Amino acid sequence: MTDFPRYAIYFAAGSNSPLSRFGAELLGYDAYTGDEMPFPADALRVAPAWRDVTADPRKYGFHGTLKAPMALTSGKTEAELMTACAAFAGKARAIPAIRPVVDAISGFIAVIPAEPVDALQQLAADCVRDFDPFRPALTAEDRARRRPEKLSERQRDYLDRWGYPYVMEEFRFHMTLTGRLDAERREPILEMLRKRFAGLGLDTLAMDRIALFRQDDASARFRIVGEWMLAR
Repeated sequence: MTDFPRYAIYFAAGSNSPLSRFGAELLGYDAYTGDEMPFPADALRVAPAWRDVTADPRKYGFHGTLKAPMALTSGKTEAELMTACAAFAGKARAIPAIRPVVDAISGFIAVIPAEPVDALQQLAADCVRDFDPFRPALTAEDRARRRPEKLSERQRDYLDRWGYPYVMEEFRFHMTLTGRLDAERREPILEMLRKRFAGLGLDTLAMDRIALFRQDDASARFRIVGEWMLAR
């Protein structure tokens, strides 16, 4: 059984950014403050059950995964993880920048890069490697929960090595806005979300920070407990 609290290294755009407000309003939850937010009227018009549509991503807050949720291995503390986050952010690197678009990915809708960005793939790979010493060994129960029989051979290898199958070459950056939707239901929602996103006028998004999210127990939502700007 998964231990708590759990931590994740995510990208979040900053508490005052239009993108963060966009995501928080649609999910009905602000991971920076922990506050509930009312859903936008246009979302409720296109999908009256908007709370259900966004139930899965609401639990995690609006984010892009870099290091997937994990409990801390024995002997590691939150303070040590925060110190490691600061050290990671302090290493000079190329700051990834994407051209963000709203599109469907694996049946759900998310903000994704319009085209692959090598520096973003590298940032995610660095996070996976550098923070892995904080992750406990994968249990048989946790491995089974990932349904390894449905994964490719490489994904199973990554699951066993890194505790998560969608890393390295399998990594696809996304900031999730909905749960999985069938195609008929997805199209009007996608149209509405694209229209709302276009209103931000966000042509380029710099992945210029990392955030530490914490989930206190199985029923709790993830909340941001630290944020660090990346050194250029």
